[in-house]
Amino acid sequence: MTPAAVILVPIAAAVITAGAILLLFQLLRRYALARPNARSSHRVPTPQGGGIAVLIAVIAVLVALVLMMPQLFGDPVRLGIVVAAAVALAIVGAIDDIRPIEPGPRLILQAITVVVMIAALPPALRLVPMLPWWIERALMAFGVLWLVNLVNFMDGIDLITVAEVVPVTAALALFGWYGALPADAMFVALALCGAMLGFAPFNRPVARLFLGDVGSLPVGLLIGWLLILLAQQHLVSAILLPLYYFADATITLLRRLLRGERITQAHRAHFYQQAVDGGMTVRQAVFRIFVVNVTLGILAAAAFDSASWLQALTLIAGAAAVGFLLSGFSQRAPR
Repeated sequence: MTPAAVILVPIAAAVITAGAILLLFQLLRRYALARPNARSSHRVPTPQGGGIAVLIAVIAVLVALVLMMPQLFGDPVRLGIVVAAAVALAIVGAIDDIRPIEPGPRLILQAITVVVMIAALPPALRLVPMLPWWIERALMAFGVLWLVNLVNFMDGIDLITVAEVVPVTAALALFGWYGALPADAMFVALALCGAMLGFAPFNRPVARLFLGDVGSLPVGLLIGWLLILLAQQHLVSAILLPLYYFADATITLLRRLLRGERITQAHRAHFYQQAVDGGMTVRQAVFRIFVVNVTLGILAAAAFDSASWLQALTLIAGAAAVGFLLSGFSQRAPR
């Protein structure tokens, strides 16, 4: 593994993504328009489906790496199963983008792809050895299924998914460079990071293109897989990296349940949505989210191979950073 490869992978993924978007743009504008609804931040129909280009770039880069440097891929079959699960989930998302699927069947299809991904994990991989193996695997599947959906739920304003995925995947790639992830997982993180950077110019406010379920769902799956691999050795770091997304989405869901709302109904109850509705610009909200995610990445690095007391401090600091952000968003909510 050379530094040149590490640098070229995200650049190649960004270029492929941008090129694929330019080729697909007219097709997406014709067949995959996202029309404004109760959840939307946009006012005019906007093409969605940028996730197709993101996934194309990730797969193209991985195939090229397998062909050029097969020695870096210890178990390409398992990686292939994970990528196939992501593609299957993207197909579900693409169908849902064009003709919405009922929540029940959609969740079942998502769960099947998540179970396939979990089945591709090494059998010896354990996060909490005190738990029976099957219970641990079931909890992993539930956690990834929630991550898949919350990435989709949180994709509600321009650039927000870029502001989440880029810092998280950059941190994962850095940790992989230092041996915390297998080489193939590190390259997935690099490719996904670069692909999202290639998507960013088309999604910056006011967005000309949205990621769509075809992108947000497989992105959530791939990040879930990466976080599980990281958690095998560095559980606290794996908890810290997605902490903002988990907090915003989970607290919002619990609030809506307590209010007796239908959780499948479109809404604008997320903290970041309330801040934008209260007068904060999209750029201001996204910048704050990006800064917090970078902070969480720094804290995750500080927790690496650290004493338990320092890991506890990083968790407290991460929770405080996220809490400060959510509080600031709440104060801007319409009264």
